[in-house]
Amino acid sequence: MEQTTHRSAAVRDGLGVGVAVGLSGVAFGAAAITAGLSVPQACVLSLLAFTGASQFALTGAVGAGGDLVAATLGALLLGGRNTLYGLRLADLLRVRGQHRLLGRPLGRLLAAQGVIDETTAVTLAQPTPEAARTGFVTTFASLYLTWNLTTLAGAYGASFLGDPGVLGLDVVGPAAFLAILWPRLTASTELRLLAGAAAAIALCATPFLPPGVPVLLSAAAVLVVMAR
Repeated sequence: MEQTTHRSAAVRDGLGVGVAVGLSGVAFGAAAITAGLSVPQACVLSLLAFTGASQFALTGAVGAGGDLVAATLGALLLGGRNTLYGLRLADLLRVRGQHRLLGRPLGRLLAAQGVIDETTAVTLAQPTPEAARTGFVTTFASLYLTWNLTTLAGAYGASFLGDPGVLGLDVVGPAAFLAILWPRLTASTELRLLAGAAAAIALCATPFLPPGVPVLLSAAAVLVVMAR
């Protein structure tokens, strides 16, 4: 009975987080069109990349006229944290052949695609391994579906505006990126120090380097925190 209660709570948590966060896909769809991407390109990016911060970073760099390689490297740099999440969740989700769904090759591939901030948070918040797996699957499924549908809606709607920048939609990407980042900045003093150092490096490099490259250089701010 208790196990059923935990799993029901995990489903509620997963659906709540998945739908709430997934709705911000509208902002990404609009930002992608503003940056010059087509509707299919925006949708494919959400289907394959599926990590909001990296997607906003890539479209922001492209929209600013940056090199595609630098923009992609910046997005990959931000998405690299998901690898660390995967190492933490691998045993909990039993993806190494121990789970009837997640332990299969296709299940492991899907699980890897679903390891992001929100799924990790819901999974680790559950009191039992069974509830953790339920929370992961529910969050991933609801967020993936909602995010991709709202990306399509945002991109398709923005494509009818001619120049979305006329309505100020060119600020949607940076604003949404800041909204994603802000809760993490309030979590600890070290994260605020890291963000401040990274911003300073990027601002100093911006006048001299192509768009996208300052974002890569800002990763050097990690050394400041390590030294501290």
